[in-house]
Amino acid sequence: MRLVLVRHGASEHSRRGVIADVQGCTGLTAEGVTQAQRLARRLRATGELDDCAALLCSPVSRARQTAEILTGALPTSAVREDQALCELRPGEADGLAWADYRARYGAFELLAFPDRPFAPGGESWHDFIARVRITLTSFSAQFAGQTVVAVSHAGFIVAALLVLFDIPRPGTGARFDPLHTSLTEWRVHDTDWELVRYNDAYHLFNQE
Repeated sequence: MRLVLVRHGASEHSRRGVIADVQGCTGLTAEGVTQAQRLARRLRATGELDDCAALLCSPVSRARQTAEILTGALPTSAVREDQALCELRPGEADGLAWADYRARYGAFELLAFPDRPFAPGGESWHDFIARVRITLTSFSAQFAGQTVVAVSHAGFIVAALLVLFDIPRPGTGARFDPLHTSLTEWRVHDTDWELVRYNDAYHLFNQE
């Protein structure tokens, strides 16, 4: 399997300082739309994903909108939503401003309390990592021998790196921070995963 993870474009929730899952997300900013359009132009020009057999996305609006913009540049026009591609699920904090979240629930200290849910009904850090691990294993079986493009979120992309390189925890002082609409590509043979590229956002800087 060839799995290409795409981070969604810039979104309104980040600009407004809001925690946004399915309910709280209000979609892409104008800049985010432009970023996704630049990626689509790149893919049409290069043909680098012309063997794409499936286009997946998280059901969160910013990811869904990004995926829809990419449909014209890929051989598949159907977008399949998959809950497993979401960020760490915030539960009752969905739609709250960060200041309101901290006032209500305190700081989310994932290193000190990795089993604490983000908010009632949400995931803990350990829950999230387990979901990402299960999702990657499931994809490798379901899409064996195929190319899959999955529009997801920075947290999922980073968690995949931690899972597949068996990095025990974040918080070492170094950061992974994939750019909006960047490509991170994995190839898997049996159970052997290879990172082919990370944070490839050439289309954001080359305006030709």
